[in-house]
Amino acid sequence: MLDMRRMQILRAVVTSGSVTAAARNLGYTPSAVSQQMAALEKEAGTRLLERTGRGVRPTDAGLLLADCATAVGLHVARAETALADLRTGRTGRISVRYFATAGARVAAPALARLRREHPGVRAELRLTDPDDPLPEVKAGRTDVALVVRRHDAPPVDGIRFVHLLDDRYRAVLPPAHPLAARTELRLTDLAEEPFVGSELPGPCLDAVLDACGSAGFTPDFVVESGDYATAQGFVAAGVGVALVPEMGLATAPGTDGGRPAWVVREVRDPEPVRSIWAAVRATAPRGPVLRAFLGALRDAAAEAGGADGSGRADVTVEAGVTVEAGVTSGTA
Repeated sequence: MLDMRRMQILRAVVTSGSVTAAARNLGYTPSAVSQQMAALEKEAGTRLLERTGRGVRPTDAGLLLADCATAVGLHVARAETALADLRTGRTGRISVRYFATAGARVAAPALARLRREHPGVRAELRLTDPDDPLPEVKAGRTDVALVVRRHDAPPVDGIRFVHLLDDRYRAVLPPAHPLAARTELRLTDLAEEPFVGSELPGPCLDAVLDACGSAGFTPDFVVESGDYATAQGFVAAGVGVALVPEMGLATAPGTDGGRPAWVVREVRDPEPVRSIWAAVRATAPRGPVLRAFLGALRDAAAEAGGADGSGRADVTVEAGVTVEAGVTSGTA
């Protein structure tokens, strides 16, 4: 196999016209250059240089390898530039999986910021509902996935979770409902109400069922919509009440009488909450693009729901360890 370093020395000899000049330009001794040329000719199996008085000239084979060395040098220079761009975040790619309500409020502004700050980075975003994106993250097919999980959920091997925000649920009521006159409700106030389901089976629905269970009742779902906008439409029609996270709330349109189609009220004792996290592969290189996008997600989440939606410190869970505000402790 041809030695690329020796080919570059051959190029220097051909362009300078002599072994002595090439040695001077390269900082070698003439003897060292001659030895490298002899070794290259042995590798090539043919003469590469011919003496012409006090200098040398390339044979056809020597000229061919010198031209190839020039081309290789250009490719190496381009590769070094491309690698430097990748290391500094000027180029690269990132793949992201998100669920619908986190798309508009968190993923979209984070992507817009990434494009402003790293215009050469190619981003691929894809909706995951209702699929679980964690296997793709663990396998390295996805760089970042937005997921809902409990704060006390057990760690997932090979996945690092970065807490973004806690999204509180609100009660959505028909405007003529007796409870609509209150500014704040206790969850038990809804115990006997017909419920419009707004969640598909999964961690978001679990957050609602867990809160209702803590309040001592199981909601009576008379309609299962699996969609926040549809659920609010059923509420507007007077079918029942709903619990909808703040990020899923739509502005109520007005009715002919000027009243809103539905009203939204805070819920306490307990307050249903779904926690939103960014999931990344634990062993993924934390390069500039990934760091920039995670930072953009945190800032977008702060805009969507306060510093982290609940007054908690930033939290990262990795390999069974919770890191919170610089303090490390075992997970529950």
